[in-house]
Amino acid sequence: MNAVLYILVVAIWGTTWIAIYMQQGVVSVPVSIFWRFAVAAAVMLVVLLALGRLRRLSLRDHLFCLLQGACVFGFNFYCFYHAAAYISSGLESVIFSMAVLFNAFNSMLFFRQRPHANLLPAAALGIAGVVALFWHDLIATQLAPALLLGIALSALGTFGFSLGNMISTRHQRRGLETLSTNTWAMCYGTAIMGVIALIRGDSFMPELSVRYLGSLFYLAIFGSVIAFGAYFTLVGRIGASQAAYSTLLFPLVALSLSTLYEGYVWHSNAVIGLAMILAGNLVMFSRPGMFNIWRKRTA
Repeated sequence: MNAVLYILVVAIWGTTWIAIYMQQGVVSVPVSIFWRFAVAAAVMLVVLLALGRLRRLSLRDHLFCLLQGACVFGFNFYCFYHAAAYISSGLESVIFSMAVLFNAFNSMLFFRQRPHANLLPAAALGIAGVVALFWHDLIATQLAPALLLGIALSALGTFGFSLGNMISTRHQRRGLETLSTNTWAMCYGTAIMGVIALIRGDSFMPELSVRYLGSLFYLAIFGSVIAFGAYFTLVGRIGASQAAYSTLLFPLVALSLSTLYEGYVWHSNAVIGLAMILAGNLVMFSRPGMFNIWRKRTA
C-alpha cells in the first residue's frame, strides 16, 4: 500500500509544476489559488458528507487546520505561483525536493523525532543527483537576480509545505482522520486566498480558455484532492521525513515530460543525476541500518 501511495504522489505532483506554469496569465495568483482549492474543497465536502465521513473537530483542532491551510493550501502556493514567473517549473520542482531536509529538521524540532537511519545517506545521494540533473541549467542562467528571487520564493514555499506536514503529523497523532482535516484545511486556505484577493481588489473571474480551465481542473482534482490525500496518508504511515523523499523524484517526472513535449536534451550530468537519485531511493527503502552494515563490511 505504501508503494502505491508513493508512486501516486510522485506521478501526480511531478506533473503539477507544468500545470502551475500554465496558470500564469491574466488571472492573479491569489485568485488562481482560490479557485484551485475552492473546487477541491467543494469536491471533498460533497464526497465526505455523502459517505458520512466528515468528522467533527474541536475548536483547537480547527485552529490547527486553519494554520495547516495557511501553510499548505495558501501561502506556500502563493510563493510557488509567483516563483513560476521567474524560474522554470523543472527548477521549482528541484528546490521543492528540499522538503526532505526541512521535514527531517522540523520533525526533530517539534517532535524530538530521530531521523530514519538511512535518511542522511539517501538524502545526500538524492539532492546531489537533483543538483547534477540541473547543473547545466544553473550554469546557463549565471545566477541572475530573477533566478535568485525565484529560488528564494520556492524555498520559502517549500518550508511552508514542511510546516504543514508537521501539523498533519500532529493531527494523526491525535487520531484525527486525514480526509477530514485536509478538507477543513483546504476550506481555510481557500478563505485566506479569497480575503487576500478581495483586499487587493482582484477580479474573481477565471480565464475562460481550455489551457487555464484544464490546468485548473487537473490541479484541483488530481493535484489537490487525490495527491494531498495520498501524501498525508503516507505521512501517517511512514513519517513525514520518509514521505517527503518522494519530492526528490518530482524533477524526473518533469524532465520526462519536457523530453517528450519540449525537446529536453539529456546531458551526461543529467544521466549521472538520474543514477544518483535512483540509488538514493534504494538506500532509503532498504532495511534500517543496512547502509551502516554495508559500510562496516567494506571498511
